[in-house]
Amino acid sequence: MLVLTRKLGESIAIDDHIKIRVVQIKGKQVRLGIEAPKDTKIHREEVYMAIQDQNQQSVSVSSEKTRSVSKLLKPE
Repeated sequence: MLVLTRKLGESIAIDDHIKIRVVQIKGKQVRLGIEAPKDTKIHREEVYMAIQDQNQQSVSVSSEKTRSVSKLLKPE
């Protein structure tokens, strides 16, 4: 892990397309601004982990359950 020290207003560049800037420091909290291409997905870690868990649950659903749901959604 790379650990860097930045002051208010300073930034970190990642490759040529991502910039992370310290925009506010208030007590023990640091507010970061992230400039990145629109197709770059950026999440807080807890949100990212929840997405990963949901994806794992989706993969583990049996095909029988999928067919049952499909039948319920088909218009008659």
